[in-house]
Amino acid sequence: MTLFDKNNRKGGLMDEIRCDEPSYLIWKWHSSGSQLGENQRENSIRWGSSLRVKDGEVAVFVYKQRNGTMQDFIIGPFDQTIKTANFPVLASIVGIAYEGGTPFQAEIYFINLAQIIQVKFAVPFFDVYDPRFNDFGVPVAVRGTISFKISDYRQFIKLHRLNTFNLNDFQCQIRDAVSRYVKDTVANAPATHNIPLVQIEAKTAIINDAVEYVITERLKETFGIMVSGVDIGAIELDKSSEGYRQLMAITKDITAIKVQAETADYVERLRIQREEGQYSMHKQTQTANIGAFQVEKQTEVGVAGAQALGRMGANGAGDVNLGGGEGFNMAAMMASMAVGGAVGQNIAGTMNNMMSGINQPMGTTPPPIPTVVYHIAVNGQPNGPFDMATLTQMANAGQITADSLVWKNGMAQWAKAGAVDELKNLFTVMPPIPPTE
Repeated sequence: MTLFDKNNRKGGLMDEIRCDEPSYLIWKWHSSGSQLGENQRENSIRWGSSLRVKDGEVAVFVYKQRNGTMQDFIIGPFDQTIKTANFPVLASIVGIAYEGGTPFQAEIYFINLAQIIQVKFAVPFFDVYDPRFNDFGVPVAVRGTISFKISDYRQFIKLHRLNTFNLNDFQCQIRDAVSRYVKDTVANAPATHNIPLVQIEAKTAIINDAVEYVITERLKETFGIMVSGVDIGAIELDKSSEGYRQLMAITKDITAIKVQAETADYVERLRIQREEGQYSMHKQTQTANIGAFQVEKQTEVGVAGAQALGRMGANGAGDVNLGGGEGFNMAAMMASMAVGGAVGQNIAGTMNNMMSGINQPMGTTPPPIPTVVYHIAVNGQPNGPFDMATLTQMANAGQITADSLVWKNGMAQWAKAGAVDELKNLFTVMPPIPPTE
């Protein structure tokens, strides 16, 4: 007869219900001397046993009542002997006793809320398309790691059967789900984030953030876990594939055309700027020499008129015909005289202007009156020059003082404004008006 024989349930040592597993996510407790899955003895909770739940753990008691299966949760830290007064679950099932030594039966599961589980995932090569060139699919593979833990244990228990939970199977489910979401995110990344497919390997950080956002929401809803991090280690293009070679070829062609077009546009802009600069310089030269330009243009008009007059004679306008047919043409003669008169007046006017310019004394327009201007030293740098009107405004506004350093042409060195005769009156303070008696 053994200590745990069904006929000797009143004796034996008390149980200490706790989890000493070094690494676990969900662990089912069983009483000493029993094996998991053999019989209901593994669920027998003996009176006087102690319960120890560490910080970061929760103990789940699953037991049956007449109205169905019930659950109670003991959150760590908890370390007490099981009694009706301090153990909430007994208040509900204290009437269900089993021959003295075992007051009740319950399945006890420990859930680790602090354990962070890491699962590596690898998405094999799948075709991704650049939205600009949908005819060329390039194989892409992704590798990385996801880290997660259980945060809402009540939601987790609703989504999973504790009595059939297996961590390896659970990790496989997580890995499959992550691979599916990663594949979908990477396939849409070129269009969603405007990433050229040939540059997708360099955009790992952007894709990593997008994957983490999607996975965090989906795994919380589907598996009841909290994702603490996603680390995409590599995004790899199959550069030996035909799709990659075709995409690279067409990308290079488009890049060359774009560079050529940009170069041509740049050259055209330079040409326009050069011609505009030349035209501007030409107009400045004409403005500076307006008298000579006018003479040149008037001379051109006179030459053109003389040439026109000569062509009239070649056309028979000067022939005289008294008997009809060919000869004297009065209309042509009158036209020639009119043109000749106009040309003569034009040339005469030009000559008169030239002669009057010669006869007039040079420098009829007086030169501009010179103004006094000063430079002002501000933070060790010269500013200006400023005329007296501007300096007066600056002195009134307090922008310069008698101690401000100034300089103008002819001064050997910088001097204080208050020491310059022309400027010291700018800083004269008006005396107060004396009171009247």
